[in-house]
Amino acid sequence: MSTTEDWIDEVETQRRQKDRYFGEDPRSPIPKEERAAFDGLNYYPVDPAYRFEVELDVYDEPEPVVVGTSTDGEQEYFAWGEFTVEIDGQPVTITAYKGDPEEDRLWVPFRDETSGEETYGAGRYIDLEPAHHRTDDGTWVLDFNAAYNPTCAYSDRYECPLPPTENWLDVAIEAGEKAFGH
Repeated sequence: MSTTEDWIDEVETQRRQKDRYFGEDPRSPIPKEERAAFDGLNYYPVDPAYRFEVELDVYDEPEPVVVGTSTDGEQEYFAWGEFTVEIDGQPVTITAYKGDPEEDRLWVPFRDETSGEETYGAGRYIDLEPAHHRTDDGTWVLDFNAAYNPTCAYSDRYECPLPPTENWLDVAIEAGEKAFGH
């Protein structure tokens, strides 16, 4: 059984690995001319209050949803189900999506009260992989400490899907990645 300290260490290790990748890898979304000056992304401190083990309320008939993109394009996802958690004493419902009904992973895009202030204005994402984010009893680990910016936050050469309005949250999620400063 892992402890809170183990979990915090794991999150901080993942952040260091991402910083190294962004600063050194040729496939980094950071523009090549900015990598030499890159000294890491900005994050909120890891906070257990933003980590939830929660049931996914799967929709009886997942609906296709057309999502706008950062380049005025469109992409289709399936609204798969929703999570309900409590943040700062307030119930929050957030929809999880799949790009393909046959895949197991979930995508949880969202905007919140920090968007455009402390975090990327278009919103952030959480990816949920069953092998890493499913508990033995079938609940999901929805951890906002793992919220990250889409690649279009680093360079306009990327097209990113935007969080649908149902995932525009009326609370501040002070967890995960903050805005990137060029």
